[in-house]
Amino acid sequence: MTRHVTDSVSRRTYLQLTGGSAVAGLTATAGCLGGDDLLTPGTAPGFPPFEMIEDGELVGYDIDLLEAVVAETDYELDEWEEFEFSSLIPALQNERIDVIAAAMTITEDRQESIAFSNPYYSADQTVLVREGGDFQPTSFGDFDGVTVGAQEGTTGAGVVESELIEPGIITEDDFSRYGNYVLAVQDLENENIDAIVLDQPVAETFAAQRDVEVAFVFETGEQFGFGIRQADEDVQAGLNDGLAVVQDDGTYEEITARWFGE
Repeated sequence: MTRHVTDSVSRRTYLQLTGGSAVAGLTATAGCLGGDDLLTPGTAPGFPPFEMIEDGELVGYDIDLLEAVVAETDYELDEWEEFEFSSLIPALQNERIDVIAAAMTITEDRQESIAFSNPYYSADQTVLVREGGDFQPTSFGDFDGVTVGAQEGTTGAGVVESELIEPGIITEDDFSRYGNYVLAVQDLENENIDAIVLDQPVAETFAAQRDVEVAFVFETGEQFGFGIRQADEDVQAGLNDGLAVVQDDGTYEEITARWFGE
């Protein structure tokens, strides 16, 4: 299936970093929730193993899981739309997409503007540093005078603000916000920043593939859910029912093992 890019984020950057090839054509808006019960899904590549571009194709845990969940409902999935993470909620509210599948943490702030399915994954935050580098922190108290990166709009960015900037350990000038974590890891490897704060499974994936390592885990107890519009109660119910089916019939475990080896 052809995947389309609908955000201003550079597709070329993704493809250069992941070795993919160009995809022709851009999609402006999707025909969301038409009479045929077609759902347009949206995600934010650059967050392995949940969603990334490999050989020009959109793949990942969220992709497989949502497709399996929707297959157990009366809905069908349209082609995937790709955005920067911070653009996903506006795209949902503007009806460019109907469901977000992007390792999005369920928070009270987000629930003021969108609804979520039942949780499908739990994760904590981690600190990623250069492998064998001089900076090897064991807590946020070790961050005085260092530079930190995180993806804009994520829990990791919120942790940087609450645990490092607000207490005065680092300043705003020490914090770099990125459109995706692929770019952040590249800056970390190139010594442009000293550390990254991001979700544990994503950090472990980068650590297995790049010259970076996990310094420590910061427990947050966050849970991921599929995002939907607050008025789309039927979609929410359908996703919850489909999620229950794939969790009961072993499909959820198969997908999890495929992407995390669990």
